[in-house]
Amino acid sequence: MFGRLGAPEIILILVVIILLFGAKKLPDMARSLGKSARILKSEAKAMKDENKSSTTPAGPPNNTDESSQRTIQAAPGDVTSSRPVSEPTDTTKR
Repeated sequence: MFGRLGAPEIILILVVIILLFGAKKLPDMARSLGKSARILKSEAKAMKDENKSSTTPAGPPNNTDESSQRTIQAAPGDVTSSRPVSEPTDTTKR
């Protein structure tokens, strides 16, 4: 029943999407989707890099302000969305 989508079906779907969202909003939606994908990719890479650096033994911990704050950049080259963040501290006693 829902086996394969041919050219006429794909064209019909695209026409319905254009009618629903309007031609003006589609580029903005595509731009925000691309920005979200770049953010997700950069965050995944940062997490992977953190895991690699935490598994390798490092020197003594550095207790300066720079070690407690780092800048997360949402998209490569997008400096307007960069913001300093504080690392979470573990205050629970085990």
